[in-house]
Amino acid sequence: MNQSLLNELHAERGASLLPGSEPRPLLTYGDVPGEYAAATTDWVVFDETDRGAVSVTGEDASAFLHRLLANEVRDLPVGACAPNLLLDPKGKIRFPFDLERRGEEEFRLSTEPGQAEALVEALDTFLFAEAVELLETTGEHAPITVAGPRAGEELAGLTGDPLPTESSARVTIVEVEALLQPTIRADLPAWRLDAGPKGAAILWEALVDAGARPAGRVVWDSLRAEVGVAQPGEDIDENIYPQEARLENAFSLEKGCYIGQEVVAKIDTYGGLNKLLCLLRVDHDDPVARGTRLHRQDPDSKEWRDLGVATTWAYSFALDCGVVLAFVKRKHQEPGTEFRLGEGPGRATLVELPVRSS
Repeated sequence: MNQSLLNELHAERGASLLPGSEPRPLLTYGDVPGEYAAATTDWVVFDETDRGAVSVTGEDASAFLHRLLANEVRDLPVGACAPNLLLDPKGKIRFPFDLERRGEEEFRLSTEPGQAEALVEALDTFLFAEAVELLETTGEHAPITVAGPRAGEELAGLTGDPLPTESSARVTIVEVEALLQPTIRADLPAWRLDAGPKGAAILWEALVDAGARPAGRVVWDSLRAEVGVAQPGEDIDENIYPQEARLENAFSLEKGCYIGQEVVAKIDTYGGLNKLLCLLRVDHDDPVARGTRLHRQDPDSKEWRDLGVATTWAYSFALDCGVVLAFVKRKHQEPGTEFRLGEGPGRATLVELPVRSS
């Protein structure tokens, strides 16, 4: 699993890293309410240097990826970046990633930490006589993301130029050249910057010195839970359909055939999702373990039925309470529906998304 390139820097600055795990993501710089306030009213900087990368090049690269991936590839403009998925034949998620078109015959796939090698192997099984080269390039990838209402204004001040809104651009910040890409993070305006491994620490320090507040996983979970953004590895695994995880921006219903397309289209046409990622407020302050089951009592038989599973716990500053993201079975997804958490006395009540305005 990839380690962040900035972990040593974070530790020197007194930040908290997730103990006893790999790759030990940054949790917080010590003031979670302050980090949340900066994200929603000012600007913050997130360390994503543990992400992986895959390079796909060659004269058949566009056609090759287009016939496999769930979202647009062939008509994606050079310089544009968009979320995408590699599904299995049953329409379930194998790999989520961001796909950037770097040239007519060149693409980079920015993956979740530790997934680049497996993605290369998965894509290679579909490669036959096409003129395509697949290469893991994680060692060249060191993204850092800034987000928040003032992120664009502050970045423009650092670069001295207007920021792109739809495609990437090369910018210079404190004599460090970086690739800048507009994006969205938990419904907040955001920009991803990549100065490579050698420039990552310098870029991070420059952004912090300019006023961007360092933020970690604790605040990220709060921000994304409040708007229903699923996290790969936490909410998303190989058992989940894209629509169940609210990933409509990562697949297309207009493009031609791709792996799993028939199932995705059938779900869109006929419905039939058995579960959906929902947000529930919790009636106590203790964290809720991933995998905790949601139960409701049948009004007729009085038996307790298993109707969902919690995948993320976070604190919602918008609701001023603990919340869980959970996959809830259909017919039980109305706001106000109450569930018992596991076998204990705790209760969770479904609320309408989003609970934070963008």
